[in-house]
Amino acid sequence: MSAYEMKPMGSVEVNRVDGNVKYGAKDSQTGVRRIFSFTQMYFFALSYMSSWEAMATNIGLVFYNGGPRAIVWGFFIVIPGVLCQVASLAEMASMFPIAGVQYHFTWELAPPRHRRFITWMQGWITWFSWVALLAGITNIAANVTTTIVAASYPGYTVQSWQTILVMYAYLIVLGLLNMYGFFLIPWIEFLAGLLHIILWIVFAAVLLTLAPRHSSHFVWLEKANLSGWESDFVSFNLGLVLITWGFVGFDAVAHISEETRKARSTIPRTMFWSISLNAALAFGMVLIFLYCLGDVSDVTTASYPLMAICLAATKSVAGASAMVGALLCTVISATLGSVASVSRLTWAWARDGALPSYFAYVSPRYRIPLRSVWLPIVLVMLLSLLNLANYTAFSVIISLSTFGLYQSYFIAIACMLQARLSGRIETAPWSLGRWGIPINAFAMLFSAWLGIFMVFPSYLPITADYMNYALPINVFIWIFAIVLWFAWGKNNWKGLNNEIIEKVVADGDRDTKD
Repeated sequence: MSAYEMKPMGSVEVNRVDGNVKYGAKDSQTGVRRIFSFTQMYFFALSYMSSWEAMATNIGLVFYNGGPRAIVWGFFIVIPGVLCQVASLAEMASMFPIAGVQYHFTWELAPPRHRRFITWMQGWITWFSWVALLAGITNIAANVTTTIVAASYPGYTVQSWQTILVMYAYLIVLGLLNMYGFFLIPWIEFLAGLLHIILWIVFAAVLLTLAPRHSSHFVWLEKANLSGWESDFVSFNLGLVLITWGFVGFDAVAHISEETRKARSTIPRTMFWSISLNAALAFGMVLIFLYCLGDVSDVTTASYPLMAICLAATKSVAGASAMVGALLCTVISATLGSVASVSRLTWAWARDGALPSYFAYVSPRYRIPLRSVWLPIVLVMLLSLLNLANYTAFSVIISLSTFGLYQSYFIAIACMLQARLSGRIETAPWSLGRWGIPINAFAMLFSAWLGIFMVFPSYLPITADYMNYALPINVFIWIFAIVLWFAWGKNNWKGLNNEIIEKVVADGDRDTKD
């Protein structure tokens, strides 16, 4: 096969000179383009995680559970655990570079006798968690936007319906960008990744130069349990959970494997090294935030703590709004990345027969799965209407994301470890080698330990407004998946579409050779 003509998937024919595309009868569920290079995907991963920006969202909450010492020392517990999670999934992504990610890994690695049921549960948990993650990130983007407006107009009170409209605006615009301008997204995310690093330098310079300072004792040793928990042990571990929000969803780039060049090596490298750099940036910024916090009461009562921190440093609403507005750009890019990732997961889950095949369709004109772009967007738009009742109702949905994704990581890594111990693992281009067993085992232990505290109530006494709904909403998803399994899936769902898997893997291997 020449370097100028190739068949990327099945009978889809692409002429690299004139760009003409011919679709065969069975290619309506494949035929996307590999447009992400390693550099673009690496900066995509950097900006998508936005780990130090996520710390800005949670820095005020740490005073309710654990205090500064929990978030500072907690990094030395969370980061090794997250790196083991990432390394484990990165090796699987190198073995199976396909959009289904967790549920596909589970299918390939689970004990053959039980893999249909385990994969079924994994697929629904992962898909619902990603829809919830999109809802949470979009909500953050809307809240940061309204915070900037409220700071500029002191008499203005944000209404829930206004937040919903801002969410709608972001979702529609980013959906249209995914639909008509997906070829721009690699470059947008590349610029967002650069901005992510530049803004870290800007915030560090401004805060260290202008902000009032707290003592080292406050930063490294101060504890605070405003949540009502009397146990320092429980409170400290609940503080650890706050760190995880900046390091969950690292599988985002893997869901775009089929649109990434040399995915077997590009995806695992971007996953692992982007988390490594983000961890360093996040830890450094947490120290800066705590040293330059200003009045603690202002931060704990602010709707967006970073605004209070910037106001304390700059003494200027305009200056603080400019800083937070610049950071909003990275939040929007993360929302854009979420739309892209959850749409590819939706597409994969549909072509594997769990969701209606209608959503597996790939547009021959735009070479993207258009219908799967809009399904999660419409779901989030409908779910956001819960804000009209009260924010607690909407937060119930958001609470699914982190705990649900930790379950998906645990299941996939458990299958990987079982397959490794039984000698069913083939060497991948990005391999853990002899370190695979301890890394997989520690990743499982870490996921299980943090998962326990993810379902603890964050505040006492427990009320409807301050209940942790992570466990109830996850139980609802489990019940939904189990009921659907016995009602339909057990007898009708045959498992993953092997024909499509073979096409995707063959295309990826050809891309690597070319």
